[in-house]
Amino acid sequence: MPEPVIIQEGSWAELGKLAGEIRRVVFIDEQRVPLAEEWDGRDDTCRHFVALRGEAALGTARLLPDGHIGRVAVLRDARGLGIGAALMEAAIDSARRLGHAQVELAAQTHALAFYENLGFVAFGEIFMDAGIPHRNMRLLLNGS
Repeated sequence: MPEPVIIQEGSWAELGKLAGEIRRVVFIDEQRVPLAEEWDGRDDTCRHFVALRGEAALGTARLLPDGHIGRVAVLRDARGLGIGAALMEAAIDSARRLGHAQVELAAQTHALAFYENLGFVAFGEIFMDAGIPHRNMRLLLNGS
């Protein structure tokens, strides 16, 4: 039986090395996101989440101070195992603890159903970001 997946929450100083490597592989190598767009200078102000199985980091996400969730990424070999959902639940729980009334994200359109299954609702038009179609989504928290 494989080891359980643990979600760690922390600062960029604590988790940046692991989170950054996952983002490099998924966004820069796989999706060809330009370096300047991926490394936007906002990581130091965010809460970060890393999914670990033993010593292996498998996925990451971040929560910005304004309640936006972003940079959700799971390594190819770990996709379909519920890691993305576990990362999202951790980020949502953190936003709730911080007192946010809602969380928002810009979803790649291929992932809309994933976020809808977590309760997010799409709004606005499809737009391009880093050459990839996205749509904004929102989840109300705390019964708001």
